[in-house]
Amino acid sequence: MRPAPERRRQLLDTAAEVFAAQGYDATTVRRIADAAGLLAGSLYYHFDSKESMLDEILRAFLDELGTRYDAVLAAGLAPRQTLEALVTESFRQIDRHRAAVAVYQKESRHLREQPRFGYLAGAQRHFEETWLRTLERGAATGAFRTDLDVRLVYRFVRDTVWVAASWYRPGGRHGPEEIARQYLSTVLDGIALPDDPTHPPTPSKE
Repeated sequence: MRPAPERRRQLLDTAAEVFAAQGYDATTVRRIADAAGLLAGSLYYHFDSKESMLDEILRAFLDELGTRYDAVLAAGLAPRQTLEALVTESFRQIDRHRAAVAVYQKESRHLREQPRFGYLAGAQRHFEETWLRTLERGAATGAFRTDLDVRLVYRFVRDTVWVAASWYRPGGRHGPEEIARQYLSTVLDGIALPDDPTHPPTPSKE
């Protein structure tokens, strides 16, 4: 008999949380089994190794993210709306796969050197091309500034979005759409109010 899909999903979610908290190398099958309320030997009924578990965790996250990004591009939105949609989808993925995002951030650099995880490099290139194409199109059409290096902008956006996995918790005060809205407002419009002649800047004390 094959394990029930929902039980398999629960075990993968548990493993992702343990990998995110302790690191992949430091995590043992016994530790995952303990967190799942199983004997270590029972976990092998569902998975042949912790490497298989990590593989499924990362593939599920990356496949869904790639599908969502591709759908955004296929919608044919203007550059600013495309950027907004990509950011929003990214925060939604953090909401759905927070632990997997954390594991990917911590482990992908050394994992992609292993044959089994070679697909990580391809996924990274695909995502980078998605963002760069959007930023370059925005600069070319006048939607975005042209005095900024698009690769630096991409790295800034990438890092400031995905670091949210370190503090975001599902069910918190703000959902992923609201976090995306405030993030985009900060990045695209800034935090300073426009100059108001009735409220001059506060004089320096120097």
